[in-house]
Amino acid sequence: MTTLAPGTDTLTRDALTVLQPGFTGTTAPDWLLRRLGEGLASVGLFGRNIATPDQLAALTAQLRSERGDVLVAIDEEGGDVTRLEVRTGSSFPGNHALGAVDDVELTRGVAFELGRRLAECGVNLNWAPSADVNANPDNPVIGVRSFGADPALVARHTAAYVDGMQAAGVAACTKHFPGHGDTGVDSHHDMPRIDVGLDVLHARDLAPFRAAIEAGSRAVMSAHILVPALDPDRPATLSRRILTGLLREEMGYDGLIVTDGMEMQAIAGTYGIERGSVLAIAAGADAICVGGGLADDDTVLRLRDALVAAVRAGELPEERLADAAARVRSLAEWTSAPAGRTPGASGGVPGSGGVSSDIGLVAARRALTVTRGAYVPPVAGAPVHVAAFSPVANIAVGDETPWGVGAELERLLPGTTTGSYTGPEAGAQALAAAGEHRIVAVVRDEHRHAWMAAALDTLLAARPDTVVVEMGVPQASPRGGLHIATYGAARVCGVAAAEVIVGG
Repeated sequence: MTTLAPGTDTLTRDALTVLQPGFTGTTAPDWLLRRLGEGLASVGLFGRNIATPDQLAALTAQLRSERGDVLVAIDEEGGDVTRLEVRTGSSFPGNHALGAVDDVELTRGVAFELGRRLAECGVNLNWAPSADVNANPDNPVIGVRSFGADPALVARHTAAYVDGMQAAGVAACTKHFPGHGDTGVDSHHDMPRIDVGLDVLHARDLAPFRAAIEAGSRAVMSAHILVPALDPDRPATLSRRILTGLLREEMGYDGLIVTDGMEMQAIAGTYGIERGSVLAIAAGADAICVGGGLADDDTVLRLRDALVAAVRAGELPEERLADAAARVRSLAEWTSAPAGRTPGASGGVPGSGGVSSDIGLVAARRALTVTRGAYVPPVAGAPVHVAAFSPVANIAVGDETPWGVGAELERLLPGTTTGSYTGPEAGAQALAAAGEHRIVAVVRDEHRHAWMAAALDTLLAARPDTVVVEMGVPQASPRGGLHIATYGAARVCGVAAAEVIVGG
């Protein structure tokens, strides 16, 4: 039971309750514990907060010692976007790999096992899955985070993921409403715009969110995108037409609406986080996610005070803020219920207690496709040179997480060397470093990077037996002595690719 600090009134408490801030460090700072005592109900975790599962469990226990029903949220999609395994790479392939397999029971099982591990560490709200339909193959921020480009496929796997995650006792947060898949701009940097008609939006982008709602998704995350067909003036996060009119009233959603990170430039650079937070709550959002880049007490107090001031100035109805806070507490109550629930229309994960702990590797192996070539493995386990052509990672993925096949090939083929290359000289540099070794070229979204395609041209002209491993969206034509598509760059995807390369 939370005891409010002396003098903490209901309005101030509600303003704190709707915030989901982050923080720095692997233990909870004093200011965060103090705000939990005053009404803060949620905390967001990122890679910087996690060292080991035991440390994470100790951190969440520390938070619960101050507030027993605190929502501990994390951005753990598996695949390329991992916080639990930010320094090693994920034990689970991401959505694109699961969509490539197209086995909803596998997706449900992967989500359950990932949720089980989160719950074991005390995390009870996951900002996942991404339900975006990857309609634009040049999308710089979604890509392999999407189950695919087919709305029906994305819908059935979104529902299965929600069901599996919530069967493990962790609330799913389906994102990025009303769909971030058809964008050529990353909302971390600017305001994306989707110019399609209502018929396309309903048939394509909204279909997976309808499936998530039917599956009982406890939370939905809004996108910082402008969709003129729905609202020509305000991005979805700040649009009453979209959050209240469409999501609540038309689609019948009654769970928690969470914003994407308010420090992202699509909002912070246009409205500012204080004004943006007020507009988001007024539009129908219930929880303000902030903390990916802003993670301190000053930010929390500024947002709290902006909400309180907006109510007192008549800009934000007090009953709307109170309703938002009540929805946060309602989700906290759900997560505090005994484990073993089977949420969702599909009834949870049948026999989920029997899901294998190595289901992630099983899924990665099933997803892998040899898309070109009859390959002869290196003779007698001869070492190779791994040339990783590394694009700049988007902020959601981050640059802390290792990727590729180098580490696993070094283990399987002693003497293997690795190098990371980028830019116009990447191909020539890789050739020079390889010497006489067979080359394994690892790419990520070759179709989006002209320099990467040129590097492969250089390699293949000189060494046509080069193995090419595509760990992004396999949009470019397969080429090389062997071409492998892994549909993501998770650690297990690298393991699966290395097994094929050595002939395992």
